[in-house]
Amino acid sequence: MTVQHTQEQRGLVQVVLVGLLAWAIPGGGYWALGDRRRALVVGISIVVTFLLGLYIGSIGVVDPMGARYWYAAQVMTSPAVFWVGRSVSTGAYTVYGRPYEIGQIYTSIAGLLNLLCIVNALYMAHLRQPLTQENLT
Repeated sequence: MTVQHTQEQRGLVQVVLVGLLAWAIPGGGYWALGDRRRALVVGISIVVTFLLGLYIGSIGVVDPMGARYWYAAQVMTSPAVFWVGRSVSTGAYTVYGRPYEIGQIYTSIAGLLNLLCIVNALYMAHLRQPLTQENLT
């Protein structure tokens, strides 16, 4: 195993860890890359948007059975949404009307916004990979 191969593996592991952290905690990928200010702005914005959607439409807006496409967007916020979806799938939190729709939109927008931030953090981690002998020539 050469030094170059080992550095490439470390770079790949770093990119994967940044991506997983960015999904687990909104803004976590930026935090891992050392961009603390951006991490705080992104994290607070996404969490507040998601929680505002839950406040407007109740926890019933996270519906893995009845609103699969909305749920797919909501899951991009964090893996914690899987837990919320499991607790809601019992059907005890039925919600109808305008607040339900608005809550779904807010929570889904939070997830899709986090997806954009995940992709951006992955790209930034890819650009920051360590230089190898091949890159220098």
